Amino acid sequence: MVSILRAGGLGSGGFTSMRSCGGPPSSGGPLYAHIGGFDAYALAFKIARRILAEGRFTEFVAARYNSYNVGFGRDIEAGKVGFADLEKIVLQLGEPVPHSGHQEYLENLLNQYLHG
Repeated sequence: MVSILRAGGLGSGGFTSMRSCGGPPSSGGPLYAHIGGFDAYALAFKIARRILAEGRFTEFVAARYNSYNVGFGRDIEAGKVGFADLEKIVLQLGEPVPHSGHQEYLENLLNQYLHG
C-alpha cells in the first residue's frame, strides 16, 4: 500500500475482492470474504499513510543509500564511471567494508506500525 500511495494512487485501476471462499452463495461466505478483504485494504491504507507521514522508513533508506548522492556514487549513478574507473577506485581504496542493513530493526519498526 505504501508503494501505491507513493505512486499517487491506483489511477483508473482498483482492487478486486474476488476470491474463492467456499460454501453455497446463501451461506454468506462470499459476502464475508468481500467485507474482510476490504477491511484489510482499509487498514493497510491507514497504516501506509502513517508510515509515510512519519517518514521513519524514508529517512532510513535515504541515509542508507546516501553514498549514491555524493562523490563516486553520484558519478556511478550519472553513468560517468565505467568498469575501468571502478577498478581503479577499488584498487586505490580497497574492498568496501560491508555494513549491516539493519534488517531486524526494520522488521521491528514495521511491527510497531502493524501492532501499535
